Amino acid sequence: MQRPAPSSVPDAPGVYIFRDRHGRALYVGKAKSLRKRTANYFGRDLAPRTRAMVEQADDLEWFVTDSEVAALMLEYSLAQENQPPFNVRLKDDKSFPYLAITRSEQWPRAMVMRGKRRRGVQYFGPYAKAYSIRQTLDGLLRTFPIRTCTDAKFKRHEASGRPCLLFHIEKCSGPCVGEVTPEHYEGHVDGLARFLSGDSDVLISDLEQAMRDAAELREYERAARLRDQVTAMRVALERQELVTDRRIDFDVVAFDEDDLEVVLVVLNVRKGRVTGRKTTVVDRVEDITIPEFVGRMLGQLYGAESPPNEVLVQVMPDDPEIWTEWLAIRRGSSVSLRVPQRGAKRKIMDTAKANAAEEFGRHRLKRHSDHNARARALRSLQETLALPDAPLRIECYDISTIQGRHTVGSMVVFEDGLPKKSQYRRFKIKSLDGQDDFAAMEEMLRRRFTAYLAERGRPADEQNRFSYPPSLVVIDGGKGQLGRATQVLTELDLDIPAVGLAKKLEEVFVPGQSDPIVIPRGEESLYLLQRVRDEAHRFAITYHRKLRDRSMVDSVLDDVRGIGSGRKKALIRRFGSVKRMREADIDDLAEVVPDKVAVDLYDALHEV
Repeated sequence: MQRPAPSSVPDAPGVYIFRDRHGRALYVGKAKSLRKRTANYFGRDLAPRTRAMVEQADDLEWFVTDSEVAALMLEYSLAQENQPPFNVRLKDDKSFPYLAITRSEQWPRAMVMRGKRRRGVQYFGPYAKAYSIRQTLDGLLRTFPIRTCTDAKFKRHEASGRPCLLFHIEKCSGPCVGEVTPEHYEGHVDGLARFLSGDSDVLISDLEQAMRDAAELREYERAARLRDQVTAMRVALERQELVTDRRIDFDVVAFDEDDLEVVLVVLNVRKGRVTGRKTTVVDRVEDITIPEFVGRMLGQLYGAESPPNEVLVQVMPDDPEIWTEWLAIRRGSSVSLRVPQRGAKRKIMDTAKANAAEEFGRHRLKRHSDHNARARALRSLQETLALPDAPLRIECYDISTIQGRHTVGSMVVFEDGLPKKSQYRRFKIKSLDGQDDFAAMEEMLRRRFTAYLAERGRPADEQNRFSYPPSLVVIDGGKGQLGRATQVLTELDLDIPAVGLAKKLEEVFVPGQSDPIVIPRGEESLYLLQRVRDEAHRFAITYHRKLRDRSMVDSVLDDVRGIGSGRKKALIRRFGSVKRMREADIDDLAEVVPDKVAVDLYDALHEV
């Protein structure tokens, strides 16, 4: 890209964005001085990754802020919004399971939850594995018997007036059937939250005193129940490692690294016990020092949640005063940011560093084989298909139908040889009455790439789903499907390579060549194409089955007297498919619809 005139760039703090020719954000950065920082990108001695980013960039824009702290906040929000490929960033939080309590509901529920945080939900963790959450929760339900059932199951039992098995084994207090008052239930919820937050000693002490009081009153059954509750709490507490004698809160951030990646370990210590543990691998796609890396991780760890009053780091970040001020703003009160030098906090930092080193050792072995295999497959595919560049983004398309009914299409995306499921798309084919796979393929591709052209013409901050083009289009099919694909790309004036992969002999068809390319068995390029094609086929089949099952449900239910739209939705929510309805007995059906309607429905299901 052409360097902007230095005088046009403000000598002030702010945020800058490099964009490619499609308007996609490649990199988001902050600076004390935008003029001095951006000038560094146009020097001669650039690191390889930085040079690759600048060579791909087509435009540079910037935003001036009042201070460096404001620049930090803006950088975080823009990086989260644009997900630039050359920024160091944590992996998706979906990999981290939390124990959550749905506080906003009338009868709050305890459950395992992943992904984006929701309003009105209280989170504890993250935990290393989902099963460790369930083990902890299962042991605590006798002491704090709150519901763990889904909303649908809760409503079924509420309507029938019969509690589920968990009520009978004393792991739920039965709010669905009025066996507990809202005030008493709220006490269970608050107690569970206090325990998970680390405030366990007071709760156990209160239960032990209640147990002794019950024994003195010769209420031996109640005393035995309280004893079992204390035991369950102590077992759950053993899973939370005690690391300090004092009841203090802090986080520990440690890492291990090489030139390609960094393994980050974060331990959450609450009331002196480890209550959460997060381990993630971070790609070093950005040429930054370790202090700069630590700062970026602090920004991403606490950009969406409040930090504790103390954060321990392995290495101090760059500009520690700025980061300390930023953390204090995020918390709403002062935060201590430091490297522990001695005592219990130094020991837990050493433990976190050892965990990071051990995790990185395992990951390095796996990465070596995976990364090399993907790189070889992409290079091999580039050479075999004579592509101008390695196909870093592959899109594959498939059609699924049965005799022209419920015709659907699928689009799957692979980036750097790995599936990018967040960008998969499904298409319900609208223009066909009968079966015509060629026309269906043409409609799907025309809709996808017309949407891309529309997105490309919009400002970068308004672009959405189809804003980035593939470097290779793969069609599941032979010459006919490929011909329709190239016709669409030509009509839309898009210079995107396309190939067809036929299932029968695994032949690769290329536009303009009469004979297919036969890639030898065992070649990693063929394996990659097969994997992409099979994923598109799986995704299309799944969608087709969903539509077909829904249609079958509709056709059966429409013939049963007494089933309108409301009861139809309730049955679909409860059973999901005709097959499961057919497997149900009349009593199961009667949990959703009246008894007489359930009998008629049962008869109709077994006539089909």
